[in-house]
Amino acid sequence: MNYILDWREHAGTQADKFFKTTLWQGEHVLVGLNCLEPGQIQKTHAHAGADKFYFVLEGRGEFTVGATKQAAATGSLVVAPANVEHGVANNGNERLSLLVAISPFVK
Repeated sequence: MNYILDWREHAGTQADKFFKTTLWQGEHVLVGLNCLEPGQIQKTHAHAGADKFYFVLEGRGEFTVGATKQAAATGSLVVAPANVEHGVANNGNERLSLLVAISPFVK
C-alpha cells in the first residue's frame, strides 16, 4: 500500500457533473478529492451522524453550511458537522479542488 499520495495525480474532470474520487478509505474515515470546474456545483446535502470537512487545495468557491453562505479560497478549511446541510459552488473561472474527509465512515 502507498501511504503517501499526491492529490494532483488523482485530479480529474467530468463535463456533466463535478469529479469525485476516493483517495483513501479506512475503517472510520474516507478521504476523497472533489474537483469542480467553473459553474459546477455540489448540491446541498447532509450526512446523518457523520462530520465532514473540505480543505481548499486550489481555486475559490462559495460554500453553504447550514444557514451560512461564504466564499473560501486556497488554504481554507470548511467544516460541516453531522446532520448539517452543506454544499459548494464553483463560481470562479478556474478549477476548484477540494480535499474532503468524512467520519465516521460506515462501509
